[in-house]
Amino acid sequence: MTRIDLVEVPPPPPAARLGLLVPGLGHLLTGDRIVGVGLLGVDAWLLWAAIAGFPRLGEVTGLAGTRLSWHGLVALGTWAVLAAGAWGLAWRCAFPRPYDAERANSAWGIFRRELRRNRNGMLGLVGVVQLFALTLLAPLISPFDPDMVDAGTKLLGPDATYLFGTDEFGRDVFSRVVMGARISVAIGFIAVSIAATLGTTLGALAGWFGGWLDRVLMWVVDLLLSVPRLVLLLAIVGLFRPPGAIAIFVIVVVLGLTGWMGVSRIVRSQVLSLKEQDFIQAARALGMGHARIIFVHLIPNAFAPVIVYGSLAVGTTMLAEASLSFLGLGVQPPTSTWGTLVADGRHKLQIAPWIALFPGLAIVYAVMCFNLLGDGLRDALDPKQRGA
Repeated sequence: MTRIDLVEVPPPPPAARLGLLVPGLGHLLTGDRIVGVGLLGVDAWLLWAAIAGFPRLGEVTGLAGTRLSWHGLVALGTWAVLAAGAWGLAWRCAFPRPYDAERANSAWGIFRRELRRNRNGMLGLVGVVQLFALTLLAPLISPFDPDMVDAGTKLLGPDATYLFGTDEFGRDVFSRVVMGARISVAIGFIAVSIAATLGTTLGALAGWFGGWLDRVLMWVVDLLLSVPRLVLLLAIVGLFRPPGAIAIFVIVVVLGLTGWMGVSRIVRSQVLSLKEQDFIQAARALGMGHARIIFVHLIPNAFAPVIVYGSLAVGTTMLAEASLSFLGLGVQPPTSTWGTLVADGRHKLQIAPWIALFPGLAIVYAVMCFNLLGDGLRDALDPKQRGA
């Protein structure tokens, strides 16, 4: 059996145990300010969801009626997972356990350590976690039905009841921003997943086989990159504008199919370098097929820059969706996204600026967090950046 050396961790100060009462407080008092503030933010969302959502839990989940609401059930499950995770981190801070020195020096251990040292990366990670908490807890946090029209409360400014004010139809802007986050974030992640999958596959094929396949694929990439993405999106979405929920599917597919070119070039360059390495030559000598070499050996070793690309591309994809929605070619009302909310408020900027201001700030916050996380991942995954 392999001997495992466990390194004892010095006991933390007694203040760390305060995190067992309020997760995040122990981290904050022991110097881990970014994680501490992030956990306190999660505590705030959990407390808000418990106060605002639990009294109407039957309505939110549909358990009080005849039809279950999957959004409400997901929100309830998310609340439980976030609460368990927050207290789990608080427990680890108060009672750190010995760590395996060999595992700490593995690739995963080095990556975690470098990311923890990167201030921008941790700020982005905390911001993204907060965004996901808001997105998944939306049915519990949202105080009103985002589509409920009330003519008696139209164009009210922000106050204790309507935190972000109301629009020209009396709809609560805060509820619309919270519920719109689900669509905006989902579109960003799914579209980037499509782009990353397609770009990684085509880039790996072009780099591995070379020849005419490489020339054709790179010619297509150069052709698509020569056309501004927004113009390409407007042309495609303008031709295919299906009604209803199908429009969301079309937007996701179009954003994914117009965003794969950059990652294909990144993966191609990585594969061109990797295929000359000794372990790939050994795989060839052992008689492994092309598919196994590409998907088992090449792509996993070229995936680090793809992760960085994905984290950066989520923000830009959300901006692209917001631009389409602002121009009236994105997700159609009454479904709310941050882009449609900004578009709804553009005609009322002089008399009710809060209608467009708060969803605009949400877009800025989300894009900033994903960009910071992408920078942190790049530095943590690149050995040349470590210690810089």
